Amino acid sequence: MKRRQFIAGGVAGCLAGASPLQALARRGEVLTATDVHVRDYPTVQAVRWIGETLERETDGRLRIRLYHSGQLGREAEAIDMARFGAIDFARVYSGALNNAFPLTQALCLPYVFDSVAHMRRAMDEGVGQAVLDGFSTRGLVGLAIYDSGARCFYNARRPIHTPADLQGMKIRVPVSDIFIRMLRLFGANATPLSLGEVYSGMETKMIDGAENNIRSFHSSRHFEAAHYWSRSDHSYAPDVLLLSQRTWDALSPADRELVRTTARASVDVMRKAWDESESAARDAVLAAGVRSNDVDMDAFREAARPMLQEYLRNPDIDALYRRIRALA
Repeated sequence: MKRRQFIAGGVAGCLAGASPLQALARRGEVLTATDVHVRDYPTVQAVRWIGETLERETDGRLRIRLYHSGQLGREAEAIDMARFGAIDFARVYSGALNNAFPLTQALCLPYVFDSVAHMRRAMDEGVGQAVLDGFSTRGLVGLAIYDSGARCFYNARRPIHTPADLQGMKIRVPVSDIFIRMLRLFGANATPLSLGEVYSGMETKMIDGAENNIRSFHSSRHFEAAHYWSRSDHSYAPDVLLLSQRTWDALSPADRELVRTTARASVDVMRKAWDESESAARDAVLAAGVRSNDVDMDAFREAARPMLQEYLRNPDIDALYRRIRALA
């Protein structure tokens, strides 16, 4: 049995048949958190900071045991475990939430955000809270929205300048209908895979490349297998920090307020860590021999237009999209 399966099974098993209050008592109020990213990734640092703050503010009564690097499985599994109370906190990419929480689709549409500054402004000025409020319908509490950088294309075959350069290439995408359809419009063969499968997929030539932010490209060491980085900036879709509704219901009102305010404060911690590490990641991959190039963004925007128009037929997505664009 794989280690992550053993851990996940143990977490789920210890909660089977227990009420939320009994579960918290049984665990000594040690809350579990999961992230697929590595130990020093900015979102992992932010959740670790939340745990340190909770422990300090409660004299050790509330603590977080953080499983990073996908120890508890993929993001889809983390979402389900949080919904059913098997874990407490889950940091997941918004694209992984698109099917269950349609409002998150507005955040993942191609070129909805112009820059990191635009994305942060939208998240801080009401759009983020509107998205977070929507998770309560499915057994989750939305706590915070974190950066996920500018997603760009990388591959092992050639530079990408226009959608025509993607023709026939097998490109990994998150398990999200938006990303699958977007890549197909760009001419690529969209291949949904978990993040942990990308490196081996490129090594075995199951895929030609992927798309992600520069920080993840570096920390996952995908630059060792893909030497072309093309700055398409086609998505700034953010990450989301979620808490199990069962855990939330088991907390006292004072602890709920502490958890919520600490999670909100962690956004600045995450952004500082992101800003400090992003340029270092870019320098590192370039020093390793990765070739970087600009793309024809207008060509990519035009290629994605039919999909954008289709999604905006949903009045809720259209309304949120308009709020985001008004803050550009």
